[in-house]
Amino acid sequence: MPEQGTTSERVAKSAGISSAAVFLSRITGLMREIALARMFGAGAAYDAFLMAFRIPNLTRDLFAEGALSSAFVPTFVEYMATKSKKEAAELANLVATAIIVVVGLVCLAGMYFAPQLVTIMAPGFHGVPGKFEMAVSMTRIMFPFLLLVALAAQVMGILNACNQFALPALSSSLFNIGSLISGLVVGRVLGPSIGITAIEGMAWGVVTGGAIQLGCQIPSLVRAGFVFRPAFDTRNPGLLHIFALMGPAILGNAAVQINVAVNSNFASQIDDPVTGLNGAVTWLGAAFRFMQLPLGLFGVAIGGATLPAISRAAANGDMEDFRRTLSRSLGLVFLMTIPSAAGLIVIGESIVGSLFEGGEFTVYATQQTAKALACFALGLAGYSALKIMVPAFYALKDSRTPMYISLLSIAINYAAASTMTSGTAFGHAGLALSTAVVALFGGVAQFLILRNRIGGIYGRSLTGNVMKIMFASALMSFLIAGIQWLMTQSLEAGRARYIMTLLLGIPLGSSLFYYTCRWLRVEEMDLAVTAFLRPFERLRARIR
Repeated sequence: MPEQGTTSERVAKSAGISSAAVFLSRITGLMREIALARMFGAGAAYDAFLMAFRIPNLTRDLFAEGALSSAFVPTFVEYMATKSKKEAAELANLVATAIIVVVGLVCLAGMYFAPQLVTIMAPGFHGVPGKFEMAVSMTRIMFPFLLLVALAAQVMGILNACNQFALPALSSSLFNIGSLISGLVVGRVLGPSIGITAIEGMAWGVVTGGAIQLGCQIPSLVRAGFVFRPAFDTRNPGLLHIFALMGPAILGNAAVQINVAVNSNFASQIDDPVTGLNGAVTWLGAAFRFMQLPLGLFGVAIGGATLPAISRAAANGDMEDFRRTLSRSLGLVFLMTIPSAAGLIVIGESIVGSLFEGGEFTVYATQQTAKALACFALGLAGYSALKIMVPAFYALKDSRTPMYISLLSIAINYAAASTMTSGTAFGHAGLALSTAVVALFGGVAQFLILRNRIGGIYGRSLTGNVMKIMFASALMSFLIAGIQWLMTQSLEAGRARYIMTLLLGIPLGSSLFYYTCRWLRVEEMDLAVTAFLRPFERLRARIR
């Protein structure tokens, strides 16, 4: 494994700061999901809301946090490293103007074609009176969220390039809090007098939350010396380069969205054999929310901190620094996500039940959500690794390789989803498992190609450390499973058992994992400790 260089240390520290902010974001997001699940349960209204939110959200992943961020950040960092700040600011204004025009038109088209989009995503909604109409109405309400979050993603990229990671990551927390509070106000307080239902109020809350997420970052952007001014120059080389990267990136991300659309289509048609109802959309949505916590904490945070660093290394032609930083980042991701996946598989039911169960969210819903969560978790390491490797290809000015792999994943996902949901016991969990299969395939394929492209990623040492991490995770899982068995023998089913399992299992399991990794001399552990103690060190320094 490479020596721990200063770039790797800076990436780890930035990732630690981002992870603390992302942790808060995921917790507030989880609180928002808990509130919605308890208010609406796994019924037609909440299914319609989730599907309506998913449609602009998929487009957001396609344009904003997917193709746009992957193409814009490396180009912007290159401008900051090799050109003047004035030229970088001009490029930022050109991109922002293009976003307003292009994404604005996409929003209008999405609102107009909302019935067709819902039919494609969830044909099964037609079979439930009023469900399809609710989904169409809320899709139209929430589509402007796409424009707001696209601009927020660009601002986040600029601030990250300026080594500001905390506030951009915290902006998602403000979205979660703002969307919930404003949704409750519109739907519960104002709704009866203005003719808006409670669930439609939550849709309006999403748009308000998007405005908050963008607005809270603007002051930091101005302090960094970037003020938006409309600009048009279709011949600007930086803008043309971003467009050239975005073409394959959009196709590559479109493959991901097609996979989600295919799975949503399958989910909307799965009637539960026990209840006879369709709650698959809600169960899968809740399960994926739990998986997003470690994915955001580690994959997204480390990937976001890595991208500017490897982009600078590529711009300066320092491939040794590029390889070292990439290897360290992947090692850090595996150290965090492999035990997280093991934990989600073993005590997923306790996690879901302790937070979601209650009100309209039943014990059965907890069990079905936990089943999907275990399947999603199998692909967590692959998902997180992609958050680092896809931007690495873009930093190398190669947007075609991720595109080809993503397009191939469409066939793999469809084959896996159709096989696992028809005539098997998997049901809705089969869709989560097909998602995990695609993530693992993409992660392995991109790693092998990238390794050959840059002359190695210290793969032998990385593989050795992964084996050690898997061994430590297995020991942790056996301990947590034993604790869970003891709780089932000692306590009646219910929230008390869930909570006691978590209170004992998480700290004891984590301690066993930590000391096992220390005993096995897993090299990334020192880097991880440095990274995730960094936010507390800053807080302590400010208090002093």
